[in-house]
Amino acid sequence: MPETKPLPEDLFINGADEVAIRQDLVLVALGKRPADRLVRVGRLLDVHTRTWLEDQEIVIRGRRIAYTGPAGSYTGAVEERVHLPHLAAVPGFGEVHKHIESSHLTPEWEASLVLPRGNTWTCEASHEFSNVDGPNNLEFWLTARKHGSPLKIFPLPGSAVPPTAYEWGGGYFGHDEQASFLKSSLMVAGLDEVMDWPSVWNPDNPSHDRLWGMIGATFAQRGVVEGHGAGLREAHEINAFAAAGLASDHEAWTPEEVFDKLRRGIFIEIRPHSLPDIIKALLASGLQDWSQIAFTTDDRSCSDTLKLGATDYNARLAIENGLAQEIAIQCVTINPARHMRLTPWVGSIAPGRFADFVLLDDIATLSIASVWADGKPVSEGKTYLPPVPTIDWPDWATKTVNIQRRMVAEDFAIAAAPGRKTMQAALLRPFHWSDEFITAELPVENGCVQRDSSRNITKFAIVDRFSGEGRTAKMFWLGTGPATEDCALACSMGHDKHNIWVVGSSDSAMAMAVNALIDNQGGWALVDRGVVTATVRYEVGGLMTCRPAEALHAEMLNLYKAGEKIEWMYEPTFSPRWWPGFPERLAFATLTCAPWRWVLVAPGPRAPEGFVNVQNGQVHPIVW
Repeated sequence: MPETKPLPEDLFINGADEVAIRQDLVLVALGKRPADRLVRVGRLLDVHTRTWLEDQEIVIRGRRIAYTGPAGSYTGAVEERVHLPHLAAVPGFGEVHKHIESSHLTPEWEASLVLPRGNTWTCEASHEFSNVDGPNNLEFWLTARKHGSPLKIFPLPGSAVPPTAYEWGGGYFGHDEQASFLKSSLMVAGLDEVMDWPSVWNPDNPSHDRLWGMIGATFAQRGVVEGHGAGLREAHEINAFAAAGLASDHEAWTPEEVFDKLRRGIFIEIRPHSLPDIIKALLASGLQDWSQIAFTTDDRSCSDTLKLGATDYNARLAIENGLAQEIAIQCVTINPARHMRLTPWVGSIAPGRFADFVLLDDIATLSIASVWADGKPVSEGKTYLPPVPTIDWPDWATKTVNIQRRMVAEDFAIAAAPGRKTMQAALLRPFHWSDEFITAELPVENGCVQRDSSRNITKFAIVDRFSGEGRTAKMFWLGTGPATEDCALACSMGHDKHNIWVVGSSDSAMAMAVNALIDNQGGWALVDRGVVTATVRYEVGGLMTCRPAEALHAEMLNLYKAGEKIEWMYEPTFSPRWWPGFPERLAFATLTCAPWRWVLVAPGPRAPEGFVNVQNGQVHPIVW
């Protein structure tokens, strides 16, 4: 028998280690080297053929599968045998597009949350942390795996770094950075969602060359260029999107849009909010080939994951809306793995892949009895079994709110022209993607333009947290924030640049809320009548916390409870689901990607007051 040599750690993938691992697997598969364990299950889903196989065995060497076949067919030596005749094995579930930052947990704690729910691998859409610390982005996503976390994270460096040419700070990715990422690790699967559509099609856009440089670097390494086609529903736009090489879209909201994009060769990643209608329409159409479809979480807080589930929720929702269990499982296993070109490692229970599988005690409801990852059980029911690695995150991850002074009320004042009693003001509201901004006439007192709570008009600001200077852009917003006097809410999660945003009914309360975030290095801060009444700590990147999900959830509940004592403004936009108010929707109201037009960003050379139309670069005064 050939000599057994020590294997590489196999915690992350590089070419040399991968060769050594597969050379060893060849000999184990042939029975010429011993296997570590054999797991025999009552049923196994072959996702390649959508076939259930009865009484199967999975032979494991290290963290990989060496052999699969009918019970008793493996002839090699095995150190340990496990027999689970009452359970059915399906591949570990995968996330084709997810922002782990939106769970607000660091990767090692994210693993402890989602692995018991079947999620063994994730394509991390990394433009959130990329915008906070671009240079250390890849190291951040590979650190937990290096410390032994069973969750496989395949980072896709962010195309939106910065999100538009009118934003800055924290990171900058272009051709050279993307080429370096792809060459440094086989874990890097491609380029994260290309969101800045005006920069893709318009050669005059200042981000045009940067984005095409990243796309070109991705093509050169045979990576996948992920898309973001929000608002693109007209035939010429969809064709142009596909022609650009943008391979997927997770922003399709209607069945008609899904069909139009599928027919142009775009891989569709369906999010839960539109999944029921889309699944029913695809079934009604008689769709036979589901290989161009996956289910995606995109953004989901740890509180919602505790309540709903992880990838299992997406698949279960599809089944509840009529999709066959086997197809639903394919949509969270082999389909996303094929799309992301990761089938040598994940997506199926097959030789060479990581020994990751979900054991079901009821197939119809996707009831999870346990989960295996890296060849070992990692959960029993909802209980996570391995110890969570202790990671001492360095300063580059934990010192990201760089404001080298205390904010004061004057930072949020909006000066009026001399001698004026009223001023015209530009207004926005959450999810305002109209071609024109809103205007209102506002009173002037003591030389400053004032809010008008009687008309649901308050003040909103973006504070730069990268330069050390705390540069502040401020303007008036409609139908958002506190109506109660001397209150404010601030957060360091502001998609997608992740500067600090703050909304308030007084300038002093706004300053107090931002100062609380400086002290905590990020998170949420609520000021109620001049007193900080609740904070939530996101001490890693200003986006995440290095704690269990349950601890963060409890802190969020305290924030909600404190918020109930304040009266909040709201105005419906296009759907009651998107009413602003308190608190999470406001974090997404700062988005600058298409189809947004007029937005508020931190002051910079191209937008000195921070108010800019990101479609065409037009700027306008806040008041006049």
